[in-house]
Amino acid sequence: MSKRKIIYQGEPGANSHIAVTQMFPDDEPVASETFHEAFAALTEGRADLAMIPIDNTLAGRVADIHHLMPESDVYIVGEHFLRVNHQLLAIPGATLATLKTVASHPHALGQCRKSIRALGLTPITTADTAGAAREIAEAGDPTRAAIATSLAARIYGLNVLRSEFEDAAHNTTRFVVLSATRRDARPEDAPVLTSFIFKVRNVPAALYKALGGFATNGINMVKLESYVDEGFNVAQFYADIVGHPEDRNVKLALEELAFFTSYLRILGTYKASPLRDLWSLSQNGH
Repeated sequence: MSKRKIIYQGEPGANSHIAVTQMFPDDEPVASETFHEAFAALTEGRADLAMIPIDNTLAGRVADIHHLMPESDVYIVGEHFLRVNHQLLAIPGATLATLKTVASHPHALGQCRKSIRALGLTPITTADTAGAAREIAEAGDPTRAAIATSLAARIYGLNVLRSEFEDAAHNTTRFVVLSATRRDARPEDAPVLTSFIFKVRNVPAALYKALGGFATNGINMVKLESYVDEGFNVAQFYADIVGHPEDRNVKLALEELAFFTSYLRILGTYKASPLRDLWSLSQNGH
């Protein structure tokens, strides 16, 4: 049986690479330079699945993905939570005293903002964490550091000057698994999540009315985010709910939602990650 190709954004050693190996240990991770390239590889059949970060507990949503998802003909078929451990990396011989700059992906820099400030380093934005590690390895400059993974340190021959460099212990990224074909979970696979996007009609209290059915039918909406259209008139929303569209209460809520919306597209119904409850408990101090 041939291995499936799971595409991710970044270079080998990136957090997305680690997420792929955790969820799909028997398949082949495939690096791509940009999110656009990852989506294109998926829709053109050059990859079987894509592993894409969508949210982080410190840095918030990954903006590119929330704009690419509605425009792309892809479906969410799974989720994965990755506890992100950032390492401060430098070439052999460098020390904290020699460092002047630190490079990484904007989200990684944001997740380590306090630690960077404490060391008096100048942050430099790069395309991804592993790419930053590769660049400082190639430069051989003891004044330059990178924020990346321990895997990247091993791949590029760098030393870890400080581990767990992130500002908070709960630093976790949620990834979604994307497919070019719809592969919905079954109602009996519960707990499942259903993700969808919708546009409300341009009428007073449209969002309140559109979401009312979820409250009256006892449905847990775990995520709701908005986008604004080009004319700043009608908002588009992305939502995650707990439940299957074939469940009676979910069906009723979606019917009520459709009545108050001009556009509704279900992005996928998929099994909740077993790590979701563990992550939720850790956020509540249990």
